[in-house]
Amino acid sequence: MTIKQISIFVENKSGSLLQVLNLLKDNGISIIISTLSDTQDFGIYRVICSDTDKAFSILREKGINVTVTNVYAIRLADNKVGAAAEVMAQLTESGLGIKYMYSFLLEGKGVIVFRADDNEKANEIVMLKKLDFLTEGDLK
Repeated sequence: MTIKQISIFVENKSGSLLQVLNLLKDNGISIIISTLSDTQDFGIYRVICSDTDKAFSILREKGINVTVTNVYAIRLADNKVGAAAEVMAQLTESGLGIKYMYSFLLEGKGVIVFRADDNEKANEIVMLKKLDFLTEGDLK
């Protein structure tokens, strides 16, 4: 029900992101989805890729601070105004906290990716509400 995401802590200096991208490229790892947010001293580059375990190992070996997190990817039923809000309403009205969220298009359909504050509760809600979740196999 969840997919693995790596979070890479990248210094806010020229060339840091390029180093990460080249390590992934040179090791045959494709980036499927990514988002970058920044703070004053570093950025958090969140990536869903073709081989999370390999990416994690390679980055760690190079001394890059990286973690693996389970996130949810929910396909939106329609590409209509408010579709993401409807899914978020179902989650939050059930008492689930969302730590962060980002979105992308897959085969013409919107997908929201989020990290929940309680994965057990999130699993329950996704099943009870019959939300269309993606697996890692759906993204390859």
